[in-house]
Amino acid sequence: MFYQPRSIKQALEDWNSGNDSGLDLTKLLSDCIAEFKDNDQYYRDDIRFLKIWFFYMDFSEDFESVFQNMCQSKICAGNSLLYVWYASFLESKGKLYDASMVYQMGISRNAKPVEWLKKAHALFLERMSEIVSSAQTSGNDESIPFGILINPWSSSTMKVLLKKINHQLMKYDGYWCTTNAYSGKVVLSSLKNSSRNKTIEIGCTKYQIIDCADHGGFAQVYKAYVSCNPDDVVALKLQKPAFPWEFYMYHQLDQRISDKEVCIPDPPILLHLYSDCSILVCDYLANGTLQDAINSFAVIGKSMEEVLCIYYTIEMLYMLETLHGVGIIHGDFKPDNLLIRYARNDFTTDGFCDRSGPWHDQGLCLADWGRGIDMHLFPDNMEFKGDCRTSGFRCV
Repeated sequence: MFYQPRSIKQALEDWNSGNDSGLDLTKLLSDCIAEFKDNDQYYRDDIRFLKIWFFYMDFSEDFESVFQNMCQSKICAGNSLLYVWYASFLESKGKLYDASMVYQMGISRNAKPVEWLKKAHALFLERMSEIVSSAQTSGNDESIPFGILINPWSSSTMKVLLKKINHQLMKYDGYWCTTNAYSGKVVLSSLKNSSRNKTIEIGCTKYQIIDCADHGGFAQVYKAYVSCNPDDVVALKLQKPAFPWEFYMYHQLDQRISDKEVCIPDPPILLHLYSDCSILVCDYLANGTLQDAINSFAVIGKSMEEVLCIYYTIEMLYMLETLHGVGIIHGDFKPDNLLIRYARNDFTTDGFCDRSGPWHDQGLCLADWGRGIDMHLFPDNMEFKGDCRTSGFRCV
């Protein structure tokens, strides 16, 4: 039996014009697939044959079985078109979770061209974020399909969330907002190059910049003296464009977690929110990060003692367990964001087991909540897919 492309084309034209019920076309497609699906040499990787499968799928009530047969016969298994077309087909049927899984299947198989496949998946996730954003704006969380994947860091999602929490932000101590741009004498962007000993004015307070403590992809953190007083040290976190999310996250942590449960930095002292930037004024923690501690051992060619590694590991696992238990995900959990804490007094083993006494001040403190996720702002059973786009190590 031999099928010419024009016969299927003619059958499609007849069906589209209403001259055919579709039964003849369905049989023609079915017979064509049965004839050529096991022909590895000529048709397995032929895009024309892939189109015939999808024409047939459109007429089939059990389209999932059709796709399974395609996979079993390895029809264009190494071509991105297979996964993009089927994911788009599933999306049109409202099967959004399944569509995302198909994209991921193709990426895991490195289907060519894989960059085009990844781009198609990213656009799909953006469309899903818009669906969730629209539902949240209307206050109708019930309309969000179960199993939908959302990018919690996309601009559309963050825009909706910030609007949702705006009334809470205004209630927090230290919140200061203006619709004007920052008008200080020192241009904030100039601090990146040479910041030492510059004095900037924020609100009615002057801060003497001592050092750049951290320079990330989203913000810069500076060590500063309040009113040039060396005994009053703070950290200034400058971010452009303005981003009050971290201020909100710290206050949520303060409300949901006792400092006896897990160590979280105190909420920022102040948030100055301008139209072009935001500035967090926080307590300065001077003992460095877990990454600094790891590097200090590496410099001298040694490894951190096993008992200390175990203790820090316990701290990290306990942190995550506690945070996730109250509906909070850090989103950027890595050694750079774990600050070292030292006991204020001489500590003993007394109280180690019940986390009381001086041992409570010994260990790690989790900072930098700019990528944090508040699960209470999303519908139940929400699943996330995205890239927090932080520099260096990427949290899973």
